[in-house]
Amino acid sequence: MRRVSALLGIVCLSASVGGCFTVFDPPPVAPVVPPEVPPTITVQDPTEVKYYASDEPFKLGMEHFSRGNYGLAQRYFRDAVEKAPKDTAAWVGLGASYDRIRRFDLADQAYAQAIKLGGETIQVLNNQGYSYMLRGNLRGARQKFLKAYEIDPTNPFVLNNLELLNSSYKFIQRAPE
Repeated sequence: MRRVSALLGIVCLSASVGGCFTVFDPPPVAPVVPPEVPPTITVQDPTEVKYYASDEPFKLGMEHFSRGNYGLAQRYFRDAVEKAPKDTAAWVGLGASYDRIRRFDLADQAYAQAIKLGGETIQVLNNQGYSYMLRGNLRGARQKFLKAYEIDPTNPFVLNNLELLNSSYKFIQRAPE
């Protein structure tokens, strides 16, 4: 009996010791996967980029126009409308550049395209009026300026050009001899 109880004690002891190992062993764990962290965006997503093909030539056209380099401005604006033919602002800039280099035939075409794309805006009407004034067509200039004035009577560019037109008109009238 003693032998049986000793054997039984060893079996219990080994079972309890075997149980101890399971308590101290780390439980089987699924591999730890770090939570998915979105990558840091260093470059814009191509679908979110708002780049227009005519941006750079348009900017250069505006820069050269403001400096009085109308020939260069015309080249850049022409490049801009070739890259983005529906860019109304580029067409208006092209027309204004053509006016300054006295290519009124091409200016008319550029303004016609701008009107076709965006309608008769104040800017287009004002530019057309100025173009007519440069040509000496004061009646046509007045019509365009007044049409722009009807749309926005507070526009400083239109008001300035009307004043310029009035002073030009007074200047060229001669007293009867």
